[in-house]
Amino acid sequence: MNDGLLAIDIGTTAIKIGIIKQHKLLYQKAYGIKTYNDSDGSNYQRSGEIINIIYLAIKEISPKFLQQIRKISFSVAMHSLMPVTDQLTLHEKIFIWSDSQAEPTIEAFKTSTLAQKFYLKTGTPIHFMSPFAKLLHFRQQGLYSSTTKWYGLKELVMQIFTGNYLIDYATASATGLLNLSELNWDKEILNYLGVHENQLGGLADTTTSLPILKDVAENLKLSEETEVVIGASDGCLAAYAGYMATGIPNSLTIGTSAAVRKITSEKLFDVNKQNFCYYLNENYYVIGAPSNNGGCVLEWASKTLTDDSKAFYENLTTKLQTSPIGAKGLRFFPYINGERAPFWASNKRAIFKDFSITHTQADVSRAVVEGVLMNLKILKEMVGEVGELSLSGGFFKTDILCEMTANIIDAKCWLSSLNEPIFGLYYLIYGSEQERKASITEINSDKKQQSEYNRLFEHYFD
Repeated sequence: MNDGLLAIDIGTTAIKIGIIKQHKLLYQKAYGIKTYNDSDGSNYQRSGEIINIIYLAIKEISPKFLQQIRKISFSVAMHSLMPVTDQLTLHEKIFIWSDSQAEPTIEAFKTSTLAQKFYLKTGTPIHFMSPFAKLLHFRQQGLYSSTTKWYGLKELVMQIFTGNYLIDYATASATGLLNLSELNWDKEILNYLGVHENQLGGLADTTTSLPILKDVAENLKLSEETEVVIGASDGCLAAYAGYMATGIPNSLTIGTSAAVRKITSEKLFDVNKQNFCYYLNENYYVIGAPSNNGGCVLEWASKTLTDDSKAFYENLTTKLQTSPIGAKGLRFFPYINGERAPFWASNKRAIFKDFSITHTQADVSRAVVEGVLMNLKILKEMVGEVGELSLSGGFFKTDILCEMTANIIDAKCWLSSLNEPIFGLYYLIYGSEQERKASITEINSDKKQQSEYNRLFEHYFD
C-alpha cells in the first residue's frame, strides 16, 4: 500500500527529509543550508536556495521510495520573516530567528504597557527574534514600503507546492501576531504595526491538507494524488514526537541552543519569566522556555580550551570523570550568547566564578557542562512539576552527558530514536499511540549525585 509520508524539516543549519511508513523510517538524508550575516545584525537565508535544496532532496530519492509517497508535510524553524515587495521571485531574503536587527527596538518596547498585554494575547515572549519585533523595527526604520507582504518559511513552501500562501497555527503562534485564544491575526497588534492581515499568509490548522500543484508533482516525479499537509514548527513537533514515542509530556532538547517543553491541554503564561505558549493541534499546546546556550557552549569550549576540537570531544568523558561534582568550586554562567528565558537579555554575559590556580583543564570542562545544565534546570522549573523528561538533540550522543543531565536536572530521563520533528509530523497526521515505548532507553541516574547537585544548585548562580 502506497501511504508513505515525506516529512521535510527545514531547520536553521540543515534541511532533513525522511520517508516514514507504518511507523518505520524508510529513508533519511540531510542537506546543509547557507546563512548570510551582515554587519547590521541581519541573519538571513535565500528563498530560492531553500526551494532548490528541497527539490534536489526529493529528486535524489530512489523511485522505489518515491512511488510510496502520498503525503508531504513540512516542519519549519520558528520566527522567520520574508518580505515580498511584489511577486515572489525566489531571490527574497528570509530573516531567521537569529537576526538581531530589532534588538534595540524591542528593548525600548519592553518598557511599554503594551508589552505584557501583547505577550498574554499571543503566548510569544517579547524578544528580538520574533517576527513582531522585526516588523516593529522595519516600520520604525522605514525599511520597507507599507504594501510589503510579510511571509515566512512555511508560507514559502506552501506557495511553491500548493499555490497558496498559508501558515499553520503552530508556526503562527511564534510570530507574536496570532491571538492564541481566537486563532486569528490580532487586529490590535497589526494596527500597532501598521500591517493589514491581507499582507500576511492565510491561517490553517496544522493538519490541513491541499493537493500538490500538478506541475510540481510532474517535475519531482511524485503522484498527482499527493496531498500536502501544512504541518507545524520544529519545536512543537520535536516535543510532540517525544511525547508520542515515550508517553512523557515533558521534553528537553539540546542542540545548538536548548529548550524545555511540555505538551499540555491548557494554555499557561508567566508574565515575569515569559515562557512561550504555542498551539499544536486542537487538543494540545506546547509550553516551555528556550535557551541560547546549549551545545554551542561546548562547541565554543572545544575551540577555546584546545587547538583540536575533535580531541576535545574525544577526551571529554575522561575529563568529566577526572573532576569531581562541583568542579572543585569552579562555577560557570554559560551566557556566551546572551540569554532568552527567563532573563530575555541579549547583553547577559558568561562568567567563570571562583577561578583559581588550582583548577585544571578537566575542572574547566566540567564547570562548562555543569553550567549549561544548571541553567537548564532553571528552565525546567518554569514548566511546572517535571518528574520525567524525554531527551533529544546531538548533546545526548555522549553517555556521560546523558547521565549528568539526569542527575543535575533531577528527573527520570529517556532517550528515543523517534524524537525528531519529522516523526512529530508523522504522529500529527497519523496520530497513533500504538508505538509508545517501542524504542526508548532509560538514562542511568544516581540518587546521591542528584542530591549533591540539588545542594549545589541552591547557590550556583549567586
